[in-house]
Amino acid sequence: MKRSLILVGLVLGFLRLGAIPAAGQTPIPRQKDGKPNLSGIWQVMNAAAWNVEDHNAQKDVPAGIGVVEGGVIPYLPAAAEERNENYANRATRDPLNKCFMPGVPRITYLPYPFQIIQMPNFVMIMYEFRQLIRNIYINSKHPDGAIDWWLGDSRARWEGDTLVNDVIDLIEDTWLDKAGNFHSDQLRVIERYTLTDADHIKYEATLEDPKVYSRPWKMSMILYRHKEPNLQLLEYECFAYEVLPPD
Repeated sequence: MKRSLILVGLVLGFLRLGAIPAAGQTPIPRQKDGKPNLSGIWQVMNAAAWNVEDHNAQKDVPAGIGVVEGGVIPYLPAAAEERNENYANRATRDPLNKCFMPGVPRITYLPYPFQIIQMPNFVMIMYEFRQLIRNIYINSKHPDGAIDWWLGDSRARWEGDTLVNDVIDLIEDTWLDKAGNFHSDQLRVIERYTLTDADHIKYEATLEDPKVYSRPWKMSMILYRHKEPNLQLLEYECFAYEVLPPD
């Protein structure tokens, strides 16, 4: 009886400390410095690349549940009109159809894998799409001056177990999806990468743009780790085709 009580006490103690993972979960991998290790090949499993808001299936567009918190992007009135024009002319206006770089955060939820390589003060993300590379500098300041980059300038910090990345200096010639959701050159994106277990990252992006949105807003989704043996990024080249207007 006494031994049983001791065992029950030990089990309860471990549960309080979180030493026993919940069913179906695996411990979070960590680096030598104790920070979560985000390294691996990841990919989304949603339809945000076509439209970050809720949308029905259409020709060449799968139906999708939106990733926008609250369901709707808070556009300013004039910007909402521009978004509607973009949608009506999306076949010719989408920058991705011209093989432009996708921008941030769109590059994260394109339907292609990407690889995170993490070091103590630096994170590199390599994308299968056009073999693009994004460098994230930890505990470093943004450069002075107005600079426009397709993938912006990324400077990150750790908040507990979450990597928080501040992205500025984004060029305005990118969209958020194929549906015409857009931004200006005033866009600022705060990305948050949080490992929820060994094989899932909770990804959040808060977007601020006083020219286009009435307030900051957030999107969130899950990144899934690829587990296939010998998996590696392959080459995906973009080819631009002239899209003729309808008769």
